[in-house]
Amino acid sequence: MQERIPVGILGATGVVGQRLLGLLDAHPWFEPVWLAASERSRGLSYGEAVRWHLKTPLPARFAALPVQDARPEGCPARYVFSALDAAVAREVEPRFAAAGHLVISNASAFRMRADVPLVIPEVNPDHLALLRGQAEYRAGRGGIITNPNCSTVGLVLALAPLARAFGIERVFVVTMQAVSGAGYPGVASLDILGNVIPYIAKEEEKVESEAAKILGRLDGAAAVAPAPFVVSAHCNRVAVEDGHTESVSVKLARAASREQIQQAWSEFRGRPQELGLPTAPPQPVLVTGAPDRPQPRADVDSGAGMSAVVGRLRPCPLLDWKFTVLSHNTIRGAAGAALLNAELAHAEGY
Repeated sequence: MQERIPVGILGATGVVGQRLLGLLDAHPWFEPVWLAASERSRGLSYGEAVRWHLKTPLPARFAALPVQDARPEGCPARYVFSALDAAVAREVEPRFAAAGHLVISNASAFRMRADVPLVIPEVNPDHLALLRGQAEYRAGRGGIITNPNCSTVGLVLALAPLARAFGIERVFVVTMQAVSGAGYPGVASLDILGNVIPYIAKEEEKVESEAAKILGRLDGAAAVAPAPFVVSAHCNRVAVEDGHTESVSVKLARAASREQIQQAWSEFRGRPQELGLPTAPPQPVLVTGAPDRPQPRADVDSGAGMSAVVGRLRPCPLLDWKFTVLSHNTIRGAAGAALLNAELAHAEGY
């Protein structure tokens, strides 16, 4: 593109907002021009307001931007990324949608609303059609698109090729989730060091319900019929910086060999790869044959943090097959997911 499209970010000073800015720094389509945060940042520049956590330096052009109130008045951006907490998003995001902005949300507030697309672009790009059922979109092309919970993304990327090729009847998953998924300052060090916390509020419910919606069938253009299989999730917080690791057992509808499953993963591609979207990894699911992989320290940045890595595929005595999947929770599971959704929406004419 000769000129980049102006975009805004709600919740710009948080972990996901910072990750969005890091990904947008050299983006060929989008340019952040409007940043909003809480009232305590009012009157400050972004550089003054933020405690920058990324390993790369804060770009000077972003540091100089003024921090705005989270109100749509005066926002010049067509696309607005939301990195807000769910409680705040529930109030703020509809205001931006009603004002004609397309909100690309990382928050959980509206993921399960019937007319809101919950999208992983390689898996269910057709669900974007739900936008047309939103009153805000019909009135002025405003609306809300959501990406899933950070632990749902890796699981669904691993399940989608299997669902397409063989069908799925049951899924059992245990997650080991990085502390960065809790935001900053996250989990207190005395709680997490040398420890596993076997509870993350509402996380198990999100994994179970979101996977069913994403892998479900678009019913006309008004709603999604959930996938007809059951997911049982156990979610744990572990002392890892970045990267959610998940141990998965799956019951398939049709028998499949190890080689057929690995081929389904390796050959899996979607609409982002067809369109050549800037943030899309060439291969969404990477297969490792090493007996002790994937591991967060070694594999979390695969595909620039946008690929899920699967390994340890072996027979399951309870269901059919079991395996391990790893995904980067703040890139593929949050900021990168929202960015890819925005790219898909723009490429498809929304």
